[in-house]
Parts: sequence; structure tokens; C-alpha cells
Amino acid sequence: MWRSIKLGVRITKYKKKKPFYSLLDHFIDGAARHPDKVLVHFEGLQYTYAEVDQRSSMTARALQEEARLTEGDTVAMFLPNEPAFMWTFLGLAKLGCPAALLNYNIRAKGLLHCFSCCGAKVLITCPELLTAVEEVLPTLTEQGISVFVLSNSCSVPGIRTLSDKVQKASDEPLPRDLRANVTIRSTALYIYTSGTTGLPKAAVVTHERVWAACFIQAAVGVTADDIFYLNLPLYHSAGFLIGFAGGIERGLTLVLKRKFSASQFWDDCRKHNVTVTQYIGETLRYLCNTPPKSSDKQHGVKFAIGNGVRTDIWTEFLNRFGDIQIRELYGATEGNIGFINYTNKIGAVGRINPLHKFFFPHTVIKFDVEKEEPVRNAAGLCIEASRGETGLLVGKVTKRSPFVGYAANKTQTEKKRLRDVVRKGDLFFNTGDLLLIDSENFVYFMDRVGDTFRWKGENVATSEVGDILTAANSVLEANVYGVKVEGHEGRIGMAAVTLKEGEEFDCTDAFKHVVTYLPPYARPRFVRIQPSLEVTGTFKMKKVKLVEEGFNPADIADPLFFLDTDKKNYVPLTEEIYNAIMSREIKL
Repeated sequence: MWRSIKLGVRITKYKKKKPFYSLLDHFIDGAARHPDKVLVHFEGLQYTYAEVDQRSSMTARALQEEARLTEGDTVAMFLPNEPAFMWTFLGLAKLGCPAALLNYNIRAKGLLHCFSCCGAKVLITCPELLTAVEEVLPTLTEQGISVFVLSNSCSVPGIRTLSDKVQKASDEPLPRDLRANVTIRSTALYIYTSGTTGLPKAAVVTHERVWAACFIQAAVGVTADDIFYLNLPLYHSAGFLIGFAGGIERGLTLVLKRKFSASQFWDDCRKHNVTVTQYIGETLRYLCNTPPKSSDKQHGVKFAIGNGVRTDIWTEFLNRFGDIQIRELYGATEGNIGFINYTNKIGAVGRINPLHKFFFPHTVIKFDVEKEEPVRNAAGLCIEASRGETGLLVGKVTKRSPFVGYAANKTQTEKKRLRDVVRKGDLFFNTGDLLLIDSENFVYFMDRVGDTFRWKGENVATSEVGDILTAANSVLEANVYGVKVEGHEGRIGMAAVTLKEGEEFDCTDAFKHVVTYLPPYARPRFVRIQPSLEVTGTFKMKKVKLVEEGFNPADIADPLFFLDTDKKNYVPLTEEIYNAIMSREIKL
């Protein structure tokens, strides 16, 4: 609580300071204070604060010249985890340009949507993602979008090289007046989150939100002497805001990985003397599933910061790898309410205290899961859930805890606003999450509501998956949902589908569609063929019963299919396959 008060004082100072003091300014000051300190280790290379500062200035100058960027222009970054991601973002910040962080797994329609909804005029990518960009290049060219690749050469007409221009650019600091109009309420970046529309939504992240999120490391006790292992995607709020931005705020050293690797994790930690790491629930499970070694507790990791770890995995992780302080978080990129478990209470996502309640007023209200709406009393107000009762978490919208919403999507922004909660005329942010607060004020995450489920640490929009399935030759309608699998965090994708008249389920074609148009985590692993799909009075597909019934062929009369990654096809789901899944002989 004392740390939180000090951080609150800092952000209040930044709000009042003229000109506005941004995280970029903090980075520049840090580079001046400790120029030779390593900011990032990456695949055998290392870059100091001074080097990253210089490269970001060179990138900014090259973009200023080649793309004619000016303050306020949005630039889409379609890049994997690599140091260039970091200095490209910082370079854009030096020009006062917001960055849209595109998920490098998305393709085709999804990529175009994400690009267009942030209003970007420029796209920056890398050689390994060129194929994905080429698919949508005709549309981008038509719209007058400038596309740059971080390379010295490129044979694709319409895509310009950037690395060669960066190398020739000056590394002199850029004048501050290039970003003179940036304030704490200005948009710093866009981070994409899945929603009920079937396509990702661009959450608007202001400079105020950047400061608040990057303070999480400080709040849990991380210092400048720590070494932070960053293995989550930089396009995610966890990897970018908590990991990268938080590391800059602390002035520490980052160890960046392209992708998480369970087999390399502890060797990396020992090699680089890592003291702090990040996780999502699946990360810790993968580590627990590796073969035990005598060196399992031989490391210097003190903190693990993340979200979504199950109680059993939490306990197993501590027993096997030693006394690591697990700092489980709850929050959303666009949300105005979050929690940190600072107590080591296994299973909790946080604990409510008076200070937290004052700064982030919130309540848990009764929620009808079947109707997917809050329960209201005769006066039309929401009813607060009792202690120990699962309910919908809502955060009051105030100047101190605002909800900015989504770029170019008023409909989805409005859906997240809940009015007349405690009293007539009030306004709350609807988290869409069911939580429980116990008698000791510990907070527990219970489930998600609506049309999104989480698998492999990613949010999956059910209607986006449904659209892809219905494009398959034999499928008429698709109702997509997530089902629980014993021993796995989150919910895995399943679809109940109806077939076109006279058609049988075309396994090969359906497989081809989902593999071509969906990232691995969003592909429905189970398909259930139904004669008709059950809908509500407002024609909304019913999911609750389907979710409860799961995918056990012994309990379901409908034909079931399983996406077999080895056979590269959908195959009939037999009891033998089901048992192999449940015994984990088949990995999901």
C-alpha cells in the first residue's frame, strides 16, 4: 500500500508537469544516466540503453524522411519479438506518433480490419511476415498505405525497405517540439483485444494508462538491479506494458525471447541471472510438464508476474521450483479496474484494501449467466453480490479511473458501458468477467461471460471462428464456444455446426479453412454436428447447455469430430481418442 501511494504521487506529478513527462522522457533520462547498462539481451546479442536510444532516433529520422510522418500519425507495427520492435516504438514516440501493435498471428481479413480501425497510414513489418502482408497488399496499395520492411532489400513491388535508410540516418536526439502537443490523455498506442463482433477491437491506450500499467513492476517490488525475462508477445499488454514498459520505468535489463520455450526457460534464467519473469497460466503448466531435473531449484528467480494460473499448477510450480513470489494479476487492456495478489495467497488474483477501493471504485453484481445480463431490482438498479457469491465485476468510470474505449468502434465501446448500477445515472465499465470476493477480501477469478473464451493465453472471439467455419463448403451455421479440458487452463475451442442440405461434413475442407484463416489457438479442436442450432427469442445462439455437455462421445449422440494435428484433418472423435485426450497422451 505504501508503494502504491508513492506511485500515485508520481503519476499525479506527471499529470501536472508542463511539458508532459512521458515514459519516453523517462527512457531518455535513463539512457543519459546509465548509457552503458544493457537494456536488452537477445539471441547472443546485447544492446545498451544508449544504443537503443540512438537506434530509435535513427529510426525516427528515417521514418520522418521516408514516410513523411508528423505528430499524431498512427503507425501499425506488424513485428515479432525482436529488439527492433523496441526501438521502432521508441522512435515513433519521439515523433509523437501512436503505434498500433498488430498480432503477428493474424492474417487476411483480420489483418486488414486491425490495420484499418486504428486509422494508420503506414505499416512496418519484417521479412519473415512479408507473405502475410503480400496477401493484403493490393488493398493497402489501393488505400494509399505506405508499407515498409525492416530489411536492406525487398523484391516485392509496393513494399519499401527501411533498414538501409535507418543505417544512414543521424543518431542525434530529436527536438522535443516534434511531440509538443502530446499530453497524458493522448493516445500512446493501440492494443488489440478480441470481442463479440468476431474481429479484434483496438483498445485505446493513453499515456496515462501506459504509466499505470508499467508501475506494476514497481508495485510488486522489482528494482533497477533486477533482470527481467520477457517471453510473452510484445503485441500483448502483458508483454509490452508490464514487461517492456515496466522494465524501462525500473531502468533494468531485459532478456527478450522470440517465443516462450519450456525447455530453454531455466537455462536462460541461469545464463542471464534472471530474477523476475512473466507468465500466463499455460506458461507455468508447460514448465511443470518438463522432465524433472536436479537443477530445478538452482536459479535466482524471485518474482513471477502474470495471470491465469490454476491453483493446482501454482502449488506444483512452487513445490518443484522453489520459493518464487507469484504475483498473480487481474485486469484488461481497456479496463479501469485491476488487482494484484501481493499476499502469496494461492488461487487469488488480488485482495481488496481501502486504498485500492478509493482509487478504483468497483463492485461485484449479481449476473444471470443464461440471459447474459445483470440482475436488477424493481427500481432498475443492479444488485450487489454477497460475499462468497460469484458475480460480474464492474468498475466505476471516474476521472481517476476512466474508460477510453475502442478505436473506430462506438458500438463495442458502448457495450462495455453499464449504467444505473448503484444509483440512477452512474456509469461503470463492464469487465465481462465473473469474480468472487471472500470474507477476507481475497478476490478470485471464476469465469468469462459473452462471446469470448481464453485458450493458450489468447482471447478467442467465437463469431470470428464461426465466420471462418461457415465459409467451408459443407457448413451452414456454426455456434462456437469454449469447453474445459481436465488439466488445462482456460477453454479450448469447440463448434456445434449444421450442414447444408444433402451434405456430409467435409473434414478436409473444414480443416483447410481453419488452418488457413485462424491462428492455432483459435482453431476449433472439436466439432459437433447438429440437426439445428438452438437460439434465444432474439436469435442469439445458446451456448450454456453445449458448454456443459462438453465433448465426451459417450454422453453425446451427435457426430463428433476432432482436429488431429498429426493427420492434418478432422477425424471422428472416438472414445479411444477422448480417453487419450483425458490421459494427456494426446497433447492439445
